[in-house]
Amino acid sequence: VQLQASGGGLVQPGGSLRLSCEAAGFSVPYHPIGWFRQAPGKEREGVSCINSLDNITYYADSVKGRFTIIRDNAENTVYLQMNGLKPEDTAVYHCATDIVYGSMCHFPGGLLGFGYRGQGTQVTVSS
Repeated sequence: VQLQASGGGLVQPGGSLRLSCEAAGFSVPYHPIGWFRQAPGKEREGVSCINSLDNITYYADSVKGRFTIIRDNAENTVYLQMNGLKPEDTAVYHCATDIVYGSMCHFPGGLLGFGYRGQGTQVTVSS
């Protein structure tokens, strides 16, 4: 199981970024998958997650209405579309999944306990 996150960068407040998480060794439609982030000196925070069977999506209150998780089964990739970015969104973003956990995210605690995590991608929101 491999997860490769990309798409981070430096963006001004109010801007947008689209993060990608390319999966290998498993099929994303059949497992819950999501994103968490960690800023310096702060604990990990679950950002978003999508269940595998019912496609229910979850978002942290801090990103609701601004972020959208998108699963592309054909590309075996999960995206995180981030709009209206704020300085407090600055963090390293990681994607995570678990292939034995079941189909549900049990967000946010379940996501943070997923067994597979990729290397992160840095998102910096600053003017």
